[in-house]
Amino acid sequence: MAYSDKFIVETSARHLHVTEQDLETLFGKGAKLHYKKELSQPGQYACEERVQVVGPKSTISMSIIGPCRPKTQIEVAYTDARALGFSGVPCRESGDIAGSVGCKLVGPAGEVEIKEGVIAAKRHIHIDPAFAEKNGLKDKEIVQVKIDSADRSLIFGDVVVRVNEQFRPAMHIDTDEANAAGCSGEVWGVVVK
Repeated sequence: MAYSDKFIVETSARHLHVTEQDLETLFGKGAKLHYKKELSQPGQYACEERVQVVGPKSTISMSIIGPCRPKTQIEVAYTDARALGFSGVPCRESGDIAGSVGCKLVGPAGEVEIKEGVIAAKRHIHIDPAFAEKNGLKDKEIVQVKIDSADRSLIFGDVVVRVNEQFRPAMHIDTDEANAAGCSGEVWGVVVK
């Protein structure tokens, strides 16, 4: 077996992305996102703003990730989807929300009903072109990634490679996946070939 160079594996907890229009509906006219902390991918940041995501069974408060996007999208782990009472939440790449589950969002200034937008994000690796070339990887390629942890090392299948000049090498998995691999603290992965 051959392995790629190592990259950090990060746990992406439930969160949402909003349009400027939905942001204003939820937080009031002229509302802007307030920076809380930088995330690993350039230009992406956690915001101070939180929204209540309302499902058929329960409500969960979630952080917004900035900046605003063209479509409002909620990313959950399957455990979150079950807790909220959603069935049929598809596993998709970010931005691919057509035909997905809808929900109600509640903010301090108003509510938004979205017809679609709730997904479980496909596990994926962000890499830059130099890393891709050095390791023989291509954009949209589906690979396996080996993660070593203290007690639950495993190999994840169905991992999407995403290549962009703006990316820093990092794999994103949701909380269910991180728990399955016993991820705690700094965790690294390699593509298995």
